[in-house]
Amino acid sequence: MNRYGLIGFPLTHSFSKKYFTEKFEQLNISDSHCYELFELEDYAQFPELLKNYSDLVGLNVTIPHKQNVLQFLDEIDPAADRIGAVNVIKISNGILKGYNSDYYGFSNSLKEAFITAGKSAKKALILGNGGAAKAVKVALEDMGIGYKAVSRSPQKGSVSYEEAGDLIESHHLIINTTPLGTYPNPNACPDIRYDKLTENHFLFDLVYNPAETLFMKNGAQKKATVLNGHRMLVLQAEKSWEIWNSL
Repeated sequence: MNRYGLIGFPLTHSFSKKYFTEKFEQLNISDSHCYELFELEDYAQFPELLKNYSDLVGLNVTIPHKQNVLQFLDEIDPAADRIGAVNVIKISNGILKGYNSDYYGFSNSLKEAFITAGKSAKKALILGNGGAAKAVKVALEDMGIGYKAVSRSPQKGSVSYEEAGDLIESHHLIINTTPLGTYPNPNACPDIRYDKLTENHFLFDLVYNPAETLFMKNGAQKKATVLNGHRMLVLQAEKSWEIWNSL
């Protein structure tokens, strides 16, 4: 059996399991391939997981372990090393190599959305500072979009949510990389000045469940263009499959 899976915590609802299970069925390989969820509250449980499932050949990594797992890898793809986080692990001949498909999923879904909406942006606000935010930062740099990181505990190079209020008028792209608003807590959202949003703004929520988050609803009420994380997930999942099947 070629076993794949997702590690993270919590895993209350998984896009990946449904997506890959259906993919295996479509490819007529479901008798030899499976995809499972592995809830790891503590990243220190990772070596035990590998020991218990010797047939693992590929893993996706989600919140909060995209940075924590780096210490367990034998190799890191240069692009993932630049980002400083991995969300894909390929296991071959006992060697664990980390990759990042968030970059690919985010940048391509954003470019597609810009074309569809007929919009662009020169400056962005990135809400959150986890592993996904790291991929977003590098992607924006490569797209020539300047950004400010927004954090509840701002450090050098980032601002607080209160300070971000003064930047909304000049930063038309706002990206939520936090889990706020994710099912089963859909009534939560990042604490930004939604009253300052306009039709010139573009809100990209990396959350995909629910399909319309409170963050997106607040933006839509101000006539901003909004996008959820579903397309990004599809793209990064396909990139994961490509990585796992590469030589």
